[in-house]
Amino acid sequence: MQRTYSNEVKGGKKVLVKGWVAKVRDLGGLQFFLLRDRMGVIQITAKKGKVADKIFKLISELGREDCVAVDGKAVESRQAPGGLEIVPEKIEIISKAATSLPIDVFGKIESGKDKRFDFRWMDIRDPKLQAVFRVKSVALKYIRDYFEKAGFVEVHTPVVQAAGAEGGATMFPVIYYQREAFLRQSPQLYKQMLMASGLDRVWEIGQAFRAEKFHTSRHVSEFVSVDFEQAWIDSEHDVMLTLENMVVHSLRGIAKDCKQELKMLGKKIKIPKLPLLRLTYDEAVTMLKKSGVAMEWGDDMEDAQEKKLGEIMAKKGHEWYFITKFPSKIKPFYIMLDGKVSRGIDLDYKGMEMASGGQREHRYEVLKKVMKQKGLDPHKFEFYLDAFRYGIVPHGGIGFGVERMIEKILDLPDIKEVILFPRTPERLVP
Repeated sequence: MQRTYSNEVKGGKKVLVKGWVAKVRDLGGLQFFLLRDRMGVIQITAKKGKVADKIFKLISELGREDCVAVDGKAVESRQAPGGLEIVPEKIEIISKAATSLPIDVFGKIESGKDKRFDFRWMDIRDPKLQAVFRVKSVALKYIRDYFEKAGFVEVHTPVVQAAGAEGGATMFPVIYYQREAFLRQSPQLYKQMLMASGLDRVWEIGQAFRAEKFHTSRHVSEFVSVDFEQAWIDSEHDVMLTLENMVVHSLRGIAKDCKQELKMLGKKIKIPKLPLLRLTYDEAVTMLKKSGVAMEWGDDMEDAQEKKLGEIMAKKGHEWYFITKFPSKIKPFYIMLDGKVSRGIDLDYKGMEMASGGQREHRYEVLKKVMKQKGLDPHKFEFYLDAFRYGIVPHGGIGFGVERMIEKILDLPDIKEVILFPRTPERLVP
């Protein structure tokens, strides 16, 4: 018989369900247990004299988190979760779980975060945590759907690179055939090189690595980055149009496909109206100063300042907003400069940066000059600079932190809750 998931069970039908034992109760002549699969829970109920004695005895021997397969008939029951239960005709124990359990999957006994992440594969058995990862999966599904419909080409750039896009101390060095290389901070350099290939519009979902020693709820050493780059643009505004449409398409997809998950998590998706507000860096600094935050023009925004700006913008009715016209000195070498300000952009949501990017510098001599001004040796980037010597056009793009978006959509306390196996300065396993 083909397996049926808990959410597919219908009254009056014979079914085969498989999953983990979540709870067992023995009421003498009545025994039941909850079976949990990735779609929910279903109750298995056995009444003495109504089921075979060996089945009745087997249920009494079950422990929490045992893996079982149950053949039986689904019947309606007002007492059972979802109004249905299964009367078992056959129960097979696939695997017994050791006792005692290292963590409580349902969280009635609260486990510390470190303990939970030590046993992350068991932690994720929690239906609410599984809902988080289904929301993340759907978010990425609709991001992919957006780019396919918009005519972008999906690419996969190298994870092992000769130089970092951001440079500095946040690079992870690796030994590559007796040479020094680095795990990518971003696919930035390769996306730009592809703008010289004629592909015009590319996008990628991939891992990025930052050797940051921060211990905050928003920083990890490895994360999923959604990147796109598009050529033949007039300005950074073309980039903002693509980005905001991508975000809204993904949010609409989550609202459409994740009704059950959002209900379980007690959340609703708010779809922002387009176009999103464009806020200049000057305007942001002025707002922060008026609210009593110490910040001078030219300072990069710290986490606390971004959070405060998010509170100010929320009062004005904007959860999502762009920040534009950043000072040139705080943007990386590949962002086009326009005097004291740059053509760089950030997209913030609820006081946290979701994306950063803008129009790139495509003029070869200007790019080399800016690299030197920012303390970089152009000779180390010749593989990248060559792409700017043989015909390249105005282009721009972004890097987007989809895990940050899910964290904020679901109001989770830490970005690590959206990552299957988080990597931090202290954590390399599991």
